[in-house]
Amino acid sequence: MNLFNNLEVALNGLKANKLRSALTMLGIIIGVSAVIIMVSVGQGASKKISAQISSMGSNLLMVFPGAGSGPVRGSGGNVNTLTLDDANAIAELNLVSNTAPELSTGVTATYGSQTWTAEADGTTPEMQLIKDLSASSGSFFTADDVKSSSMVAVLGKTVVDNLYPVDIDPVGTTIRINKLTFTVVGVLASKGASMGGQDQDNVIFIPITTAQIKLLGVKNVRLINVQTETPESMSYVQASVEDLLRNRHRLNHQQDDFNVRNLTSVLETAESATNIMTLLLASVAAVSLLVGGIGIMNIMLVSVTERTREIGLRMAVGATQSNIRNQFLVEALVLCLIGGLAGIIIGIAGSNLVSKLLGWTTSVTMTSVLISAGFSAAIGIFFGFYPAKRAAELDPIEALRFEK
Repeated sequence: MNLFNNLEVALNGLKANKLRSALTMLGIIIGVSAVIIMVSVGQGASKKISAQISSMGSNLLMVFPGAGSGPVRGSGGNVNTLTLDDANAIAELNLVSNTAPELSTGVTATYGSQTWTAEADGTTPEMQLIKDLSASSGSFFTADDVKSSSMVAVLGKTVVDNLYPVDIDPVGTTIRINKLTFTVVGVLASKGASMGGQDQDNVIFIPITTAQIKLLGVKNVRLINVQTETPESMSYVQASVEDLLRNRHRLNHQQDDFNVRNLTSVLETAESATNIMTLLLASVAAVSLLVGGIGIMNIMLVSVTERTREIGLRMAVGATQSNIRNQFLVEALVLCLIGGLAGIIIGIAGSNLVSKLLGWTTSVTMTSVLISAGFSAAIGIFFGFYPAKRAAELDPIEALRFEK
């Protein structure tokens, strides 16, 4: 018998025992759909984390005051070891494309009778390039605004939504920030939530000199963002920044009073963690596939017993052991492939349902679909081989004598 004859016999057998075939395939369907859903959740989490870290800036080093490693944002507490002059010196280093110091604090913003609590972030115009900020209205403040400590502000979308009526363009209006009057020169497009869940749109950008002199009365900065020209140059620039700050701060053999965080390393660590999580989720789901495979083997053994006389008759008219073995292997393979196809469809639908109901980011990749299909076929061959081998080794005479 050729492959097409085996396929026809296998499909006729499935039609003749619809309920048993459906129950047999159920384990494969559940296993494949579970694998696809679990992998899609893991891949979605990985993509979301990557996007959130990338939104903080590409090729980015972050210099914090104080020894040791702190959180990605807001590190340093009351340690005052970094200055605006440090940021300017870093900007002159080789392979540095942009630097943007930050000095942030919580403030109360007021427009008319409306008030809102937000984060005021003192910085420089280079922040717009580093963080890929785009203005939906107006523009970012300029280097001249920084030099003159101008009372200008650029508002995030959350601040605008909570202070202004929908029919008013904030650009050109004045707001009060902790009782100081600022002119709004721009409104930023939405950035969404950060990796830690912080609203990146609930921010007011002002010139860093304005923040230092007029808002907080300090000379230090709390963070320096350093963007390198290429990803490959990040390690070199990090070493250059560390050497520069040690010299500027006169740290001969003392502990560093700053720390440099490489966001590429943060991204690699996060991706590694999500990949491990995805693998664990997929492994747990794959157990149900193995259980389904055992079910396939049991049903095929029952089928061999029920069709013993048929097998004996076919052998008597010239079927070889190879013909018998291939027939039962094809039947097991067809069961698993049909179950796998149904599982793939249910898995894709389930991933979309999880995304809509729970608000999770999911991502069904062609790789996960192909692996699931391939695994289904492998299970069909592996768990179908023993029943097929047992059928092929039946003695024709004994098979013809068999009574149910």
